[in-house]
Amino acid sequence: MKKAIFIILDKYSDWESAYLSSQLNQDENWKVETASNSNYVKSIGGINTKVDYKLENIPNNIDLLVLIGGNSWDIKNDKLFNVIKDSFDNNIYIGAICAAVNYLAKNGFLNNYKHTGNSKYMMEQFKNYKNKDNFIESQAIKDRNLVTANGTASLEFTNSVLKMINEDSDENIDKMTYMYKYGFYEYCNKYGNPYE
Repeated sequence: MKKAIFIILDKYSDWESAYLSSQLNQDENWKVETASNSNYVKSIGGINTKVDYKLENIPNNIDLLVLIGGNSWDIKNDKLFNVIKDSFDNNIYIGAICAAVNYLAKNGFLNNYKHTGNSKYMMEQFKNYKNKDNFIESQAIKDRNLVTANGTASLEFTNSVLKMINEDSDENIDKMTYMYKYGFYEYCNKYGNPYE
């Protein structure tokens, strides 16, 4: 079984993880677990969450690392940095959204990737960010083993990550995205009612 670890810090953006985690968790080939720098975190929406792992206890055999945005990514934490660095060094699939992308920029992880994020201007303020020419103004961008997205792109983020890891066919992933973006009845008008 493949393993996805979602890193959620305190004051995490719960809506940014919802589509991706639910799609993966319904797939019998994937297991979704969470990690943080403390045992319990609370989302921006007030959801109290007990995480599965402290950062130092994340297993080595993961297939996907997902960095969910929020209000705590302006953090200096060696364990967090090392988990992310090891994932990049070992070509693990990585998805980062919203403020988590800022963290990657601030720590020099985006310097060899095409990417997007909340603000190119903001990233340019980070001394370790040296790749402004590869910032693309798009909801989500995939480059090799990395997907980045801005904070309004939960669906596009999910779509790109699922395609990156080949969770299903591109056609089925696009259909799922269309349903959540435009609603059930628009989906039925385009693709037909799945229950008939």
